[in-house]
Amino acid sequence: MANAKLSTIHETSNVYRPNVFPIRNDLQPHAMTFAEAANSYVQNGGCDRYLPRMLAYFEGRALASIFPFDVRKMAEDLYPTHKGSTRNRQAIAPARAVIMHAYERGWCNIIRIRRFKEDQVRYVKPASHVWLHTFIRQCERDGRLDHMAACVLFMSQTGARVSEAVALRWPQVDFTTRTALLLKTKTRTNSLRHLTDELMDRLMKLNAASSGHDRVFRITNRHSVNERIKAVCGRAGISYKSSHVCGRHAFATNAMDAGADIRTAMAAGDWKSSSIFLETYVHPRTNAGRLVADRFNGHQYTSDM
Repeated sequence: MANAKLSTIHETSNVYRPNVFPIRNDLQPHAMTFAEAANSYVQNGGCDRYLPRMLAYFEGRALASIFPFDVRKMAEDLYPTHKGSTRNRQAIAPARAVIMHAYERGWCNIIRIRRFKEDQVRYVKPASHVWLHTFIRQCERDGRLDHMAACVLFMSQTGARVSEAVALRWPQVDFTTRTALLLKTKTRTNSLRHLTDELMDRLMKLNAASSGHDRVFRITNRHSVNERIKAVCGRAGISYKSSHVCGRHAFATNAMDAGADIRTAMAAGDWKSSSIFLETYVHPRTNAGRLVADRFNGHQYTSDM
């Protein structure tokens, strides 16, 4: 009898069950496509930033015919030379969101999609105040590079990305409130940045000599910024640091060193994720252990309170 029960269990366990996670609405007028699910996802508040290429890839494809292998293959085909982190951010995460939205509406089964392996974060050394001072002084010695010095200072003191600095125009700079409004940033929202006194002085001089040029730093291509930074670094005899390293990396690290708390520094530079801010942009000092030990020296336990 026991053997018969075991045999029955073994046989039934091998039976194919198509709906392990049953669809909640079995009465669908037609097979929902990925495009229809994506459209509903966006209409209900979802982000469509990375969806256009995905929609073209899955054009006319029914949700029920898309499996985890198909999503990963889509990521590889759309981003063949990109890192795993890029594929996860621009392909896996949006596809997951659309399919999960469709599942919540009862249009498809839930599926599990594995993320791509991400490389370990390569830490860089941000631009220190000494590096910034040397760079700006070299721009002044070279002559006619005031706009380049102001651009690097702007990125390092506001946390602006190079694309945002290049796109900045004079109507977005308010000399009364000492602010600059970055339009449609990477997060697709406007971001207000507050300017230091030295930066304001440099911008006023650039504005007086702008001769009708609407771009604040007179640069139209973000790639040329790094080329000019590299050239100035070579003449100054200092290590080359890309616009991102002497910009957002320097801003985050120098703001924390200046005593700003995490939330304040994140808000000032428009970071949304504390994990990305701390793990990627904030760098510890090389003598971190000695600095902490010296702080503890302020408390001596051998004497009376």
